[in-house]
Amino acid sequence: MESEENLLSVLLLLLLITSRFTMVGPSAPEDGWQVYSSAQDSDGRCVCTVVAPQPNVCSRDARSKQLQHLLEKVNNMSQSIELLEQRTHRDVQFVEKMEIELKGLENKFKEVEDGHEINAARQFKSIRSKMEELRPLIRVLESYKADVLLVAQFKDEAANVTKQLESLQETLSGLDYQDLQSRVMNLEDRLRACMQRLACGKLTGVSEPITIKTSGSRFGSWMTDPLAPPGDNRVWYMDGYHNNRFVREYQSMYDFMMTDNFTSHRLPHPWSGTGQVVFNGSIYFNKFQSHTIIKFDFRTSLISRSRQLDFAGYNNMYHYSWGGHSDIDLMVDEGGLWAVYATNQNAGNIVLSQLNPNTLQIIRSWTTNHPKRSAGEAFMICGTLYVTNGYSGGTKVYYAYSTNSSTYEYIDIPLTNKYSHLSMLDYNPRDRALYAWNNGHQVLYNVTLYHIIQ
Repeated sequence: MESEENLLSVLLLLLLITSRFTMVGPSAPEDGWQVYSSAQDSDGRCVCTVVAPQPNVCSRDARSKQLQHLLEKVNNMSQSIELLEQRTHRDVQFVEKMEIELKGLENKFKEVEDGHEINAARQFKSIRSKMEELRPLIRVLESYKADVLLVAQFKDEAANVTKQLESLQETLSGLDYQDLQSRVMNLEDRLRACMQRLACGKLTGVSEPITIKTSGSRFGSWMTDPLAPPGDNRVWYMDGYHNNRFVREYQSMYDFMMTDNFTSHRLPHPWSGTGQVVFNGSIYFNKFQSHTIIKFDFRTSLISRSRQLDFAGYNNMYHYSWGGHSDIDLMVDEGGLWAVYATNQNAGNIVLSQLNPNTLQIIRSWTTNHPKRSAGEAFMICGTLYVTNGYSGGTKVYYAYSTNSSTYEYIDIPLTNKYSHLSMLDYNPRDRALYAWNNGHQVLYNVTLYHIIQ
């Protein structure tokens, strides 16, 4: 019975991992495992729900376990739907009020044009043109209200499935398990698609850290591929910040957390810093003691592209405040591949460049007023660069530069630095989470994103 239960636990874990939710868990096998799934609450915060097996509990049979599995999945989705409903209800009140004001303003303009002389009407003509620019927003508002109805439908479906599952769990007969499983999977897919529309936004909060594993030296990097195909949940692990060229590949987050089973890849050159990133099957890294960026294809084990990042400082010229040859930091967000570095031409302040992931050519660059050496760490979310004020002790995200508007602002978002030395901090747009290397601990943070209607 114990063997059967362990097998089912592993199968359940693998099923949940392939759902492409954010997966986090404990660092020690004796703690048991946990799987969290990402959602957003009424304030836009990323909310984690958890499924965890009860140790030493033997259900009546495998069928009962299957039903319990489905029930847990539906309960988790129901929580996400509830939070999504709260958020959409709040937002739709705002947009409905805006819609009324827009239509009322349009009517006033019409009255002015009809009731005044030509000169007066001309004065309002420019304002009327602005009104025309705003009119498409009304269609956006209509779509948003339709989303509210969709969320309500999700809620009703989840409640109905939950009721039937609970009934089936009591009787173990009378209903078609396969049909219920299909309905749960369909609802899960539709909910994920709905929530994906709210994926991008402005950072307003970072969760408490979740320790995934404790391994390696004080400095390093770890990551997953945000463009990996469904079912590909490999974890990549790089210990150290210079003169190393071995990358570990773990087949899944579970393997990374619970085992030492990995494949080792030898890069053709050692790397500098901890700013590496895996993107669409290739690893991008800064070649040691150079300003050369290399794209190495894991499928062919060959360099597919290399290019010098002109004028970029290297070899500890413009590192982050913790040092470690962190002159060039590569990162990925919803918009693609980025490089963060500094140049003499910009007086050692941060330069942000969007790169073509195939050719490594610079698509466009932005110069900021933030000194690179004063930054603790940095990451990109939705086209905005976020910078921390340090790497040890009390840490916060305090500077944000938007590439969409070419403007910056100072913010105050606490970041719990649990192990007192951050040497890597990167955002993964697929997981909507921050990956961090904190003094020999591999850590995840969930993020709060405030969604803005474009």
